Amino acid sequence: MESNELELLKECRLCIRDCGVNRLEGKTGVCRSTSDIVIARAALHKWEEPCISGTKGSGAVFFSNCNFRCVFCQNHEISQENKGKIISIERLSEIFLELQDQGANNINLVTPTHFVPQIIEALKIAKSKGLNLPVVYNTNGYDTVETIKLLNGIVDVYLPDFKYFNDKYAAKYSFAPNYSKNVVEVIREMVNQAGKPQFNEDGIMIKGVIVRHLMLPGLLFDSKKVIDCIYNNFKDSVYISIMNQYIPMHKACNYPEINKSLNPKHYDSLIDYALSIGVKNGFIQENGTNDISFIPPFNFEGVDHD
Repeated sequence: MESNELELLKECRLCIRDCGVNRLEGKTGVCRSTSDIVIARAALHKWEEPCISGTKGSGAVFFSNCNFRCVFCQNHEISQENKGKIISIERLSEIFLELQDQGANNINLVTPTHFVPQIIEALKIAKSKGLNLPVVYNTNGYDTVETIKLLNGIVDVYLPDFKYFNDKYAAKYSFAPNYSKNVVEVIREMVNQAGKPQFNEDGIMIKGVIVRHLMLPGLLFDSKKVIDCIYNNFKDSVYISIMNQYIPMHKACNYPEINKSLNPKHYDSLIDYALSIGVKNGFIQENGTNDISFIPPFNFEGVDHD
């Protein structure tokens, strides 16, 4: 580990939790990650936005551990329960090239924040060996602006969440204080880097930002504030993906107000609201996406050498 980026792990501040631990010595902060890369799946994924997955699928690499603690997390096996396999930077670079060989539209880094220095190294190696796919940074938005700046010229498409407007919900459901203001500045840096959305001849996004919002039961008012905030700050320079795929999983049973399915009428109301304020660049989901069959199996597919 010799690069300047990897030195950041000596006093880790990749996200705004600002843990400051020396991960190179095996210390861990909130995300529970040392300097070892841990992943649980690397395979073609067809359930992202149409301009990410297309017909071939997105080359999704699911990183284990997370700096969020969402009580409803669909991926809790890997995000909070330490499921995953340790791989080297060299192996990660090989995985990127293997996904390209499988016909992936892009390399989709899922929950990557805590491994950014290692990912940068792996991408440098892979690109030197012929990787030429767009790189998608798929994050919960709890990064620092400084971490996003490290990715300038490396990441092509940013796919951040904007989960909550009111920080009391971020603290309650994701144990993530100081969320909303930070995510706006993070997205601003992403837009500064990626510029206006660009697509190839197959309709796959090759540059740009898609901001995702997963609607939660009972939070229509907060969701409207999220859409307001995104559109007022970024207008048509980003796409907004409004998602209805919430499933009460993991520890949601301890929170009665969200231990239920989303009301379809509330979702329709949010879409109508987005249209009413002028949102044009967006994605919505059909009914039926709140099904566990859309959650990929974390069975280590694509992790080991063939």
